[in-house]
Amino acid sequence: MEQAILHFAQTVNTYLSDYILVFLLIAVGLWFSIKTRFVQVRCFGEGMRKVFSNLKLKGNKQSSGMSSFQALATAIAAQVGTGNIVGASGAILLGGPGAIFWMWIIAFLGMATIYSEATLAIKTRVTDEDGQIHGGPVYYITKAFKGVTGKVLSIWFGVAAILALGFMGTMVQSNSIGSTMQTAFGIPSWVIGLILVAFSAFIFLGGIQRLASVTEKIVPIMAGLFLVGALIVLCARITYIPATFGMIFKYAFAPQAIIGGGFGAAIKIAVSQGAKRGLFSNEAGMGSTPHAHALANVEHPHDQGVVAMIGVFIDTFVVLTVNALVIISTLYTEDGIIKLGTDLTAIGIDKTNLSQTAFSVVFGDQFGAMFVAVCLLFFAFSTVLSWNLFGKINVEYFFGKKAVKFYQVLALTFMFLGTIAQNDTVWELADMFNNLMVIPNALALFALSKIVVTSCKEGMARKNEKKLPK
Repeated sequence: MEQAILHFAQTVNTYLSDYILVFLLIAVGLWFSIKTRFVQVRCFGEGMRKVFSNLKLKGNKQSSGMSSFQALATAIAAQVGTGNIVGASGAILLGGPGAIFWMWIIAFLGMATIYSEATLAIKTRVTDEDGQIHGGPVYYITKAFKGVTGKVLSIWFGVAAILALGFMGTMVQSNSIGSTMQTAFGIPSWVIGLILVAFSAFIFLGGIQRLASVTEKIVPIMAGLFLVGALIVLCARITYIPATFGMIFKYAFAPQAIIGGGFGAAIKIAVSQGAKRGLFSNEAGMGSTPHAHALANVEHPHDQGVVAMIGVFIDTFVVLTVNALVIISTLYTEDGIIKLGTDLTAIGIDKTNLSQTAFSVVFGDQFGAMFVAVCLLFFAFSTVLSWNLFGKINVEYFFGKKAVKFYQVLALTFMFLGTIAQNDTVWELADMFNNLMVIPNALALFALSKIVVTSCKEGMARKNEKKLPK
């Protein structure tokens, strides 16, 4: 049964990622880059200032929603997960070092995409009779398309989001945590599963305010811990850094030299792996992070749009890139263990332990495995928290508040099952539902592009007004 499910998911993912999503994601990113006159470049500094001037490990309690930084932290918690460690490793293994270049391209364009998502999430959110804020893609999808079309597309997105984020995505995160902790510390993965369920349940019961309080603390700490460890490795391998960048650019356009096959087939694998894992990593265009950005207490939608862009930058151009540099500089360069034609299965390397193997080159086998396992624990656990919230928002939208408790119990069950399930099946199912989320979300973004452009112009005008002398 599991093999049949795996084969079905792989078939669907092949068609979606290779023939639809690569072009759709690039098209959306290019469209909004051009329409906003490359907002990711023009407003990058503004976004950085808004993020780091508001960086607090203990923000003020919000009566409803979150502070702008809490919303960003919740979004980054969703973005910086297994996609940065296990996902990037899978992309390199299957698509070669050049897949990282295509991840960068997707991320650059994705910064404009996520600007539009966050802007629309703020513009279309609603406040209920209790004063609580609700928002996300289902709200702007129904604004973009009226009648039956809007209902069908919102249901399509909502069901895919609940399955992808609340259930299958949770399994991916717990699966990665369980396998790496077992490798590093010898703790049975099912024991890790029980511990994860207990901690997650405590946070879920505290609602949005407790979740925001946790993510605003855990995100800066986990990113800092990982970057410090990675920079130590890169300093130790400093002489190989030029060759590392050289391999990324070289094999982006000549991947057949390292992954085999003809040029056409190899370049397709490199691009599709970069796009697929890039999507899973930074989530721009997928429609997940708008759930968090919709809750931000900001003066204007543009303010959260530029903040959202920094989330993609931190996720891909900082955390994922540093991890990729560690892997390539230790394993793929001149004295690395991965050579052309190497049978990785025979030496026990796969996407779940590739990063651990890379860090172990400098840190030693035991400490390297432990370091990555602890970092992945933080990354994946924070992602579980955010994705559960995103799934909950869709459950409440379609089924009401009474269904939320049942959803939470089911999500915790999936979290535990993820620690004992087969790795490939979990990943393929998560990819499939992630991919399915993109289509209705992207269609709504195109349909509402005028609102995004207007918001961008208003935001730039406000920015220029503040610069004028009084």
